[in-house]
Amino acid sequence: MTTRGRTRLKIWLVVLGVFVLGGLTGVAADSAYRLRANGSGREGARTGREKKDIFERMRGDLGLTDEQARQVKTVLDETRDEYRTLSSECRPRYDAIRQKGRERIRALLTSEQQQRFDAKVAEHDARDHDRDHERANEH
Repeated sequence: MTTRGRTRLKIWLVVLGVFVLGGLTGVAADSAYRLRANGSGREGARTGREKKDIFERMRGDLGLTDEQARQVKTVLDETRDEYRTLSSECRPRYDAIRQKGRERIRALLTSEQQQRFDAKVAEHDARDHDRDHERANEH
């Protein structure tokens, strides 16, 4: 292969590499956006409308009769209530562990860092409170 041919090949490989990296970056950015837009991606972060859509899709995929759909919905509602009960029972222990971790972190920080940390913790706690309040009002 001539020098000119090698140069052209290198140019095409660089162009191809740029397109591949651009595509990968786009996919990663899209995934990050979708995760952020959908909350954490956990079941509890879904809205009532999203849950209904999932239920309707499952109903269609399984070919449930109206009676089966009613019974499945009842099971799902009861299961959700059991999860909420378990969560409320475990919440005090979870909160204590979280608070202990926060105190250990604060002990490592300067007073200026502690103030910034406390502000971030307050923001986080406010978001958690808002999310929990929204969930409680769903049904």
